[in-house]
Amino acid sequence: MKTKSLHFGAVVLAAGASTRMGAPKQLLRLDGRTLLRRTVDAVLASPAWPVVVVLGAHLDAIRPEVVRLPVLVVENSAWEEGLASSIRAGARMLASFSLSLDAALLVLCDQPNLSPKAIARLTDVAVESGKTIVAARYGDHSGPPALFARRHFQELTELRGPGGARPLLARHADLVAMVDLPELAADLDTPEDYASFQRTLETGPSVPTNASSSTSP
Repeated sequence: MKTKSLHFGAVVLAAGASTRMGAPKQLLRLDGRTLLRRTVDAVLASPAWPVVVVLGAHLDAIRPEVVRLPVLVVENSAWEEGLASSIRAGARMLASFSLSLDAALLVLCDQPNLSPKAIARLTDVAVESGKTIVAARYGDHSGPPALFARRHFQELTELRGPGGARPLLARHADLVAMVDLPELAADLDTPEDYASFQRTLETGPSVPTNASSSTSP
């Protein structure tokens, strides 16, 4: 992945049923925008192109949030299988869309502090380190967003199981670079997470929401 200009696409994973939240987390509103729109806006403000949004559960309710944006929407009919199924769907779309992509960025829709700056840090490390996988690290945990060089695209399209892309990080540990992005420890899985994050917006940042999350790309 050593190149002066990294040509990468992004996959926004937004197909889950939000069972712990009790309502589609993609549609939770923060500062006047839904959580999904907030995530997609951050990715669109980065150099990522194309941007693929994978939807599944609550499809009819969520699709209007992105249908008018410059993104490719993919329906994952196998969303109940878990995160790996959405990664497969998104990676296939990226691989078929452009043969010139250097890498794919996997992004969750429930990390409200995602920013173009955080994405730039990942891509900068990819260029500088020459590693083929670059993942975020927050505290003792590593995970999304994560960048995978094209050499891993086939593996992304073959993922199975509940662990998302974590098996690739374990299988290729010597090819992985980590980037400390503590602000991304906040993810919104429960009503308590949502209420806590809303309070941080009103009063300023404190301890990251759900900092011990084990979610993986």
